[in-house]
Amino acid sequence: MPMPDRTSDPAGDLCDLTAGRLAALIRGRAVSAREVMQSHLARYDRINPQVNAIVTCVPEAALEAADAADAALAAGRGVGPLHGLPVAHKDLFVTAGIRTTFGSRVFEHHVPDETALIVERERRAGAITLGKTNTPELGAGSQTFNEVFGATRNPYGLTKTCGGSSGGAAVALATGMAPIADGSDFGGSLRNPASFCNVVGFRPSSGRVPRWPSAAPWFSFHVHGPMARTVADVALLFDAIAGPDPRAPLSLTVPPAATSRALERDPAGVRIGWSPDLGALPVAPEVLAVLDGGRAALESLGCVTEESAPDLDGAHEVFTTWRAWYFDLAFGPILDSHPGLLKDTVVWNIEAGRALGGSQIAEAERRRAALHRRLRAWFAEHDFLALTVAQVAPFDVDQPYVTEIAGETLPTYLDWMKSCYLISATGHPAISVPCGFTPAGLPVGLQIVGRPYDDLGVLQLAHAFEQATGCRRRRPPVLAAV
Repeated sequence: MPMPDRTSDPAGDLCDLTAGRLAALIRGRAVSAREVMQSHLARYDRINPQVNAIVTCVPEAALEAADAADAALAAGRGVGPLHGLPVAHKDLFVTAGIRTTFGSRVFEHHVPDETALIVERERRAGAITLGKTNTPELGAGSQTFNEVFGATRNPYGLTKTCGGSSGGAAVALATGMAPIADGSDFGGSLRNPASFCNVVGFRPSSGRVPRWPSAAPWFSFHVHGPMARTVADVALLFDAIAGPDPRAPLSLTVPPAATSRALERDPAGVRIGWSPDLGALPVAPEVLAVLDGGRAALESLGCVTEESAPDLDGAHEVFTTWRAWYFDLAFGPILDSHPGLLKDTVVWNIEAGRALGGSQIAEAERRRAALHRRLRAWFAEHDFLALTVAQVAPFDVDQPYVTEIAGETLPTYLDWMKSCYLISATGHPAISVPCGFTPAGLPVGLQIVGRPYDDLGVLQLAHAFEQATGCRRRRPPVLAAV
């Protein structure tokens, strides 16, 4: 018998429930997948015009898939852990039959004929595509704007940026337009927007979530990963997208242990190196003030914090050298075939790659090897590193990137992201978890970095921290009228 058409359940608005709770309600047939999708589409209709997070929406296909999910459940067929959950895909991930622009005028009308592996896995676990989320052109930069769709606005302050490059995903989550979303992280693209939007973004260890298709399948700096409003929901999505695949040569051959059922852990006695600024980075005072509360929260859990940071000498050169190399490899042909259509920062990065010599790449690898040795020694004495995600609070949405922090001038569009990209250079798993708010009401995240391949440990500590602070419960002002 058909279920009644409603958009909320007795526990509250469906859009504000966690993904785990929604999945349980659908499996128990307390709500239908159609009801859940209708609720999220209604939220999209009301909120997206203000924030511009979901840039391509597919409501008809989403409702049709929701009906199919309900039919499968009624017939007693097996369901996956994400059964019936709406999911939003970053507009860098190809989706067969659904426009994928990469935020670039070059691909403004591009409709691919293949689907990214991460999307395949989400759907295989039962998730239903709601739409595509905004990203800067070709994912370059931690500010989400492009000439195809414009800028995505921060729901905690509509005049501010949401960060990037998974900015549309972070805003879709923060505003309840989707309970889970995917993203990618090269220099901080899962972590930075999560910090700016009071959600959770997890950069897994390289190889945990296989990348396909990829222009550089052996390239370890670029990872795919999950985003959600809670650590538990991030773990739920992570379990669905992680694991080996023969199309991705760097994917780990051993499937990861399930994380979503192992988050509870007593962190008492955990040794944390506390270094909000990594010892030398410029960080805005209002960000540092919020992070002080984060340290107190960790200590309230019984964690032992010590002011200490690993020696990251050379990490900047490692990251910027290999980033330039990748930009030439992946985007150089686009520049050649479409001169004048790519934004200036992308062109600059491509040209930097083309100027590289073999000796520079060799030096970057020597530095990376030395960095790895020093990190091993430091993590032998510490379980985790805790630092800021972003060195500034969300800034004006019309400002392309930050040029000065705490009186220090920054030479390139990348430099304000060092607190994330220096960690990318290490290859260690890292997460952004809500930490608090500035006096202006803007979110600040805490970055937790773990030992190599200790993805579970990072998620466990982030989960405990989340429970201790309760920051995630603060809704963005844009939802006040909802």
